[in-house]
Amino acid sequence: MNGARTRKKKAEVTDGADRELNGHADPRDRDGTSNERSENVFLFYPNIIGYSRIVLAIASLYYMPLHPRTCSLLYSISCLFDAFDGLAARQFNQSTRFGAVLDMVTDRCTTSCLLVFLSSAFPRWALLFQGLISLDFASHYMHMYATLAMGGSEKSHKKIDQSRSRILHLYYNNRAVLFVVCALTELFFIALYLLSFSSPILSPSLLPMDDKAGATSQPGSPSHPSSAIFATPGSAWAMELARANKMDSFWPWVIAGVSFPVMAGKQVLNVVQLVKASKWLAEGDIEARRAQGLPKKR
Repeated sequence: MNGARTRKKKAEVTDGADRELNGHADPRDRDGTSNERSENVFLFYPNIIGYSRIVLAIASLYYMPLHPRTCSLLYSISCLFDAFDGLAARQFNQSTRFGAVLDMVTDRCTTSCLLVFLSSAFPRWALLFQGLISLDFASHYMHMYATLAMGGSEKSHKKIDQSRSRILHLYYNNRAVLFVVCALTELFFIALYLLSFSSPILSPSLLPMDDKAGATSQPGSPSHPSSAIFATPGSAWAMELARANKMDSFWPWVIAGVSFPVMAGKQVLNVVQLVKASKWLAEGDIEARRAQGLPKKR
């Protein structure tokens, strides 16, 4: 009799445990694995927007040599999406370190590619554009490394203490300032890009070579002797260049003039960021050496 009662109680306990498992009361299966849904960070909404920025940037690079209008449109949309991925990250609570790095790397690469083109379009200023690329990469890399090394892996590179740098604190913590500075800096470079197709002042190759209407020394034009790939005057290359050479340079000049002070200020910010990050790393080196008892007294 006692044996029957014992078997009945065991059956009730087992049945209750089965019901708890079937009702997901225990988050683990019998084999010890978790039933919780795993998240795929690579498919977060802000990161998908980041991938679309890369696609748009690559498309703009494809059209960059000969199609200034199409290139400028694609490049501008890619830059505009830079604001949307941050909004999506806050809206859906999907801020990730991968997304932050993806965003920064995309910014650096797209701007650098445009500056490389400007270096070829304006050879006299190639050294300046190369310097801007180097400063941009160096300041952001140094800043990111200093944040990780000194602030810890959980600290964002955009969280700048006001005591360390007021101007960087304002730049990174005020979203309106960050957006305006970045947008006008990119607009300045886009304006220079358009002027390389429309302004004979900056691009002497747009000046007529002879009395023929529309004849220019721009590579690929019908009168250019080295136009071997598309030799016929009615080719796609020659027609696009003829259309591009007729672009009005008024608005690109206006955009360049308005955005130039902000672009110059952005380069000052890069210098400040580079110097502050270097000093921060040096402070950490001094503390580490003191902890090791260095320098040792002779």
